[in-house]
Amino acid sequence: MKGRDFDAIIIGAGQAGPSLAGRLNDAGMKVAIIERHLVGGTCVNTGCKPTKTLVASAYAAHTARRGEDYGFKVGGAVEIDMPAVAARARKVILDSRAANENWLVAMQNVELIRGHARFTGTKSVEVNGEQLTAPRIFINVGGRAVVPDMPGVKDLTVLTNTDMVALDELPRHLVVIGGSYIGLEFAQMYRRFGAEVTIVERMNRLIAREDPDISEEVRAILEHEGITVRTGADCIGFAKHENGIAVSVDCKMDSSPAIGSHVLMAVGRRPNTDELGLDRAGIETDARGYIIVDDELQTNVAGVYAMGDCNGRGAFTHTAYNDFEIVAANLLDGENRKVSERLTGYALYIDPPLGRIGMTEAEAVRSGRRLLHAKRPMTRVGRAVEKGETHGLMKIVADADTRRILGAAILGTGGDEAIHGILDMMNADQPIETLRWAVPIHPTVSELIPTVLLDLKASL
Repeated sequence: MKGRDFDAIIIGAGQAGPSLAGRLNDAGMKVAIIERHLVGGTCVNTGCKPTKTLVASAYAAHTARRGEDYGFKVGGAVEIDMPAVAARARKVILDSRAANENWLVAMQNVELIRGHARFTGTKSVEVNGEQLTAPRIFINVGGRAVVPDMPGVKDLTVLTNTDMVALDELPRHLVVIGGSYIGLEFAQMYRRFGAEVTIVERMNRLIAREDPDISEEVRAILEHEGITVRTGADCIGFAKHENGIAVSVDCKMDSSPAIGSHVLMAVGRRPNTDELGLDRAGIETDARGYIIVDDELQTNVAGVYAMGDCNGRGAFTHTAYNDFEIVAANLLDGENRKVSERLTGYALYIDPPLGRIGMTEAEAVRSGRRLLHAKRPMTRVGRAVEKGETHGLMKIVADADTRRILGAAILGTGGDEAIHGILDMMNADQPIETLRWAVPIHPTVSELIPTVLLDLKASL
C-alpha cells in the first residue's frame, strides 16, 4: 500500500476539524483532513443551521396567525408551502457547506480528502487504498441519531432529525418519540406548520434533566399550542395501521395508541466511532462507544486526540468548537487549557427559548451548599409584555457563602441571548454584586437580571 506523510491528520470535517486545520495551516504544517460524507458535520447539514431555519419559518407563521393580537389582520388562513420551507432550509445548508469547503480548499497546506478513514496503527490511517501517517491525529467524527430496537420499529419507516430537515411535505399527524431538546423543537415547529402533533416520552415529565418547574412550563407552552403530550410512556411500540402508524404508549393508564402519519425518533444520539478501526490503534472507548479523553482531549494513545460529539464531553456545536480552541491553545500557543474548566451553557429552541447555564436547582441542593434562590415569571418582564410573549420564567440559584451564581435558567423571549450575561459573570468568577450593579439597557430581557439578583433569598 502506497503512503504519504503529513504533520497532522484530521478525521472528520465537523465544527472542530476545519478550524483546527486552519490553525495548523497558518503554523505551516502539512495537514490532511478526511471527510467521508458532508463537510460541516451535523450542525451545518442536519442540525443547528437547518433546524433553526425551520424554527424561524414556523415562528413567522405563528406570528402571522396572531395578527389580531398586534392590531392587524391578514386575508384568510395562513397557508404553509412546505416545499418552499424545505427549500429555504436547504439553501442555508448548501451555502454553509460550500463556505466550509471553499475555506478548506483555499488553505495552502491543507488537503481535503474524500473517503472513509480507518486506523491501521497508532500514527497511521488508510483511506481510499492509501496509507497516511502523521505524528498527530485528531478525530472529529461526530454522532448520529439512535433508533432503539423497540417492538415493531423494524417493520415500518421512522424518521430521524436527518430525515426531518429534508422533509418537504406536511405530516397529517407527527408522533414524536422523545420529550427532550430535538424532539420538542420539531414538535412545536410542525404544529405551527399545521400538523397534528403528539409527543411520547418515557419519563414522567419532559426534559427530565431540567428542574420540574421548567419542565412543567415547557409542557404548558406546548399544550397551549395544541400539542398532545403523553409522558410516563412505559409501553412504546409500533404497528402498521390503516391510517398510518399506531404508536402504543401507556399500558396502565391509557391504552389507546397514538395514530400518526409520520413518526420521529428523537431519543438520543451515538458517536460515529464504530467503523474507525480504533482497536488497531489501541484507542479506548467507553461502553457507549465514546472515545475516552483526558482533560486536554488526548486519548490514551499519545498524539491522538478526539474532539466534538465523539468524545462524550459535550453534545453541542459550541462545545465542539471549544474543543478545537483547547487543543489549538495547548499545542500552538503554549497554554494549559482544560475541558474541566469549561462552563457549558445551552439552549432549547422552542419558542420561547430556554437558555441554561450551570447547575439546576436540584443539582445545587444536592451539592450541600447554603443556597440563595430567586424566580420571576416573564409576565413581570416589560420586554416580554411589550412583545406579547409572556410565557416562561427566569430563575437563579447562588452560593450563599461565596456569593457566586451556581446556575440559571431563562425560559422566555430572548432567553437564549439574555443568559449570556450570567454566563459571562460565572466564567469570570465574579460575585453577585458585580452583576447586581451593572446598568443594563431598557427595555430588554437582560435588564431584569439585576432585579432577580436582588430577590435572592435563602431557602426556608
